Amino acid sequence: MTSTHAFWLAGRQATGETTFDVTSPWDGRLVGTVGVPTEAQVEEAVAAAYAVRDEFAATPAHVRAAALDHVSKRLAERSEEIARLISAENGKPLKWARGEVGRAVSVFRLAAEEARRFNGGEAQRLDTDPGGQGRLALTRRFPKGVVLGIAPFNFPLNLCAHKVAPAIAAGAPIILKPAPATPLSGLVIGDLLAETELPAGSWSILPVPNDRMPELVQDPRLPVISFTGSDKVGYAIMESVPHKHCTLELGGNGAAVVLADYASDEDLDWAANRIATFSNYQGGQSCISVQRVIADASLYDRLLPRIVAAVEAQVTGDPSDAATDVGPLVSEDAARRVESWVDEAVRAGATLLTGGKRDGASYAPTVLTDVPADVTVSCEEVFGPVLTVQKVNGEAEAFAAVNDSKYGLQAGVFTHDLQVAFRAHRALEVGGVVIGDVPSYRADQMPYGGAKRSGVGREGVRFAMEDYTYERVLVLTGLAL
Repeated sequence: MTSTHAFWLAGRQATGETTFDVTSPWDGRLVGTVGVPTEAQVEEAVAAAYAVRDEFAATPAHVRAAALDHVSKRLAERSEEIARLISAENGKPLKWARGEVGRAVSVFRLAAEEARRFNGGEAQRLDTDPGGQGRLALTRRFPKGVVLGIAPFNFPLNLCAHKVAPAIAAGAPIILKPAPATPLSGLVIGDLLAETELPAGSWSILPVPNDRMPELVQDPRLPVISFTGSDKVGYAIMESVPHKHCTLELGGNGAAVVLADYASDEDLDWAANRIATFSNYQGGQSCISVQRVIADASLYDRLLPRIVAAVEAQVTGDPSDAATDVGPLVSEDAARRVESWVDEAVRAGATLLTGGKRDGASYAPTVLTDVPADVTVSCEEVFGPVLTVQKVNGEAEAFAAVNDSKYGLQAGVFTHDLQVAFRAHRALEVGGVVIGDVPSYRADQMPYGGAKRSGVGREGVRFAMEDYTYERVLVLTGLAL
């Protein structure tokens, strides 16, 4: 995996004048060398996408669907190779990398299905008032224009898929910028798109450095921006281009609530194991990983030791080993940041029950209790394998604790009570509520996004397509309705 990788410019491979190295966060080995697009090449890609926008919007649905089906099929055929690439460049354990490839296969398949049924049109009689006699409105959706997709490092294949697949399905050209730390997985999508018959210029994959992004963000030929990343960067983008459409999938500090009725030994074992797994999967580098556990006082003393034991049972180590549950963070700097936040919490009075140690880019799965509300690990997104556990008295106090955050992406509520489930759905200020499981569950076809500082708009194939398009009404006159 040490070859030089070209990027994709208007559907063809290209190399720039400079390159950068992609290295493994686990052992620092060289994974690949990637070409950097020049300013002229970026301009060529944007101009090509802008020029082809009308043609691409008019491309028959079966052409776009066939291309998406092809990518889905080819991802499945190359799944093990791509999973190992993800693991190498990202440090993600192989078991989770395989799961990510499987999800990307589904995303492109779902997009192919949506391309075939999206935009069927809605007819509306207008003769409900005298002035509408003989008139019929037909509503269809049309692309807003070229999409600029900016993807993060933590799901380097699937979150690129969530930018590219809905855009193609909706007939919107896309310029994709993969994360600088993990561009190789995104470039694989280009390998597969190049095997299709999509119009030249309808897609480009450009590993542009972050410091060159403001110019792309400001470009008026790119009216739609889909960004996944930190709330600070996301809202800075939106504030810099107030007249553009921005879909922002930002951070979270996911809470798992365990209520009093979830009290059998089997219940608590299930909750503890799910919490331990999904506070540490991807090294905790997921917007919906479990960061906070909010447990009812009646079961707190039985649940806490189960959580600690399940966290300590997580297998840490080499991400290329199929038995590994928790690998390194994306970089040593990321691990140092997590270390500093945990140390701050302990100095402020938090109790460290397990973990709390760093080794290079790896940070041991960690559980904290008695965490002051004003320390960083309580207020911000940790994006690391760190879990806090707090005790509450009853449902109302638990739901208030979930909402006591500037974030609102997803929450999990462990309960058997259907009435409580509906109250949680109403009360919790989040984009998604998962009953009987952790907040980390995501199906790629469901609407996914947050409230408050967790973003605006929704991903999930059909919902992203709606974000990338707008309604246009056609009024027909003189009809015998």
